[in-house]
Amino acid sequence: MYTARGKIEQADLLDEYLPLVRRQALSMQVRLPASIELDDLIQAGTVGLLEAMGRFDATQGASFATFASQRIRGAMLDELRSRDWLPRSVRRNARAVDEGVRRLEQRLGRAADELEIAAELDMDLEEYRQLLSDTNSGHLLPFESLMAEGVEPGIEDASVDTPFRNLIDQEKRQQLIDGIEALPEREKLLMGLYYQEELNLKEIGAVLGVTESRVCQLHSQAVSRLRGRLADKED
Repeated sequence: MYTARGKIEQADLLDEYLPLVRRQALSMQVRLPASIELDDLIQAGTVGLLEAMGRFDATQGASFATFASQRIRGAMLDELRSRDWLPRSVRRNARAVDEGVRRLEQRLGRAADELEIAAELDMDLEEYRQLLSDTNSGHLLPFESLMAEGVEPGIEDASVDTPFRNLIDQEKRQQLIDGIEALPEREKLLMGLYYQEELNLKEIGAVLGVTESRVCQLHSQAVSRLRGRLADKED
């Protein structure tokens, strides 16, 4: 049972970290279908924050800010996974794009352009771009998806830091950085604006001089390139 003082401190902590919930929700929303409401993400993130407040153990070494950030994002991802909103056909198409880009760029030894990728997939340019638009929502948080594959056996809670997890995180993060550096310039700029500067689709479109839907297509294409290169590293 909380004392009156404990309730006040908890309320203060909640007020302090609610802006973090909103920032993470906004960052995540820009790469999701329009059917995913910002309020739903914020609600899930708030639940994650409350869980963090109840479960945080200062003796484990991590700061509360780090612990809370992980729990907030994890709760949002759990909410999205529970909806299973991406059709199987779209998942299949996303894998087909990834494999096509990977195969083509291995053969060419360089980044392929859209026309080359479309030809590899036996499509015209408009069909390929529509496929990118359809599969963009399947590329949720690619780095976190990779991290999920590196979880130490027996550790299910993504908020738990272990030496194994930290090592995997560092290795994969460097691979991801290297992959981004190898992207075509416009896609590299897009990824920097998106993941580092945290601009939304409209803002990125203004910088690149393209529409929001085109930003989605370019993001999807960049992620396909990165997945292919990271898969090469695993082989």
